[in-house]
Amino acid sequence: MLSRTSQFASAILLSACFAGAALAQTPAAPAKTPTPQQQRMADCNKSAEGKKGDERKAYMSSCLKGEASPAKQLTPQQQKMKDCNAKAGEQKLTGDQRKTFMSTCLKG
Repeated sequence: MLSRTSQFASAILLSACFAGAALAQTPAAPAKTPTPQQQRMADCNKSAEGKKGDERKAYMSSCLKGEASPAKQLTPQQQKMKDCNAKAGEQKLTGDQRKTFMSTCLKG
């Protein structure tokens, strides 16, 4: 039969083990969302795959500044929108007149 001291020591040891297990199960801190600059860096890194040396440096510099890459072309719809917008600006149209002009220009 175990002595009182042995029983007491066993109880302390057992409770220390359970306390350690309970503390080890505390939830981890939630993952932080990346800042806009960190997200831009990740996006630029992903799109720069395959580029090396000076080409990569130049690409990363322009990408991080938010400049459009020269290889990126406007879609036909974007080009049409750009052209119509320029024409509306030349004619100094505003309000409903501009809306009507843009609608007509984009349809044609």
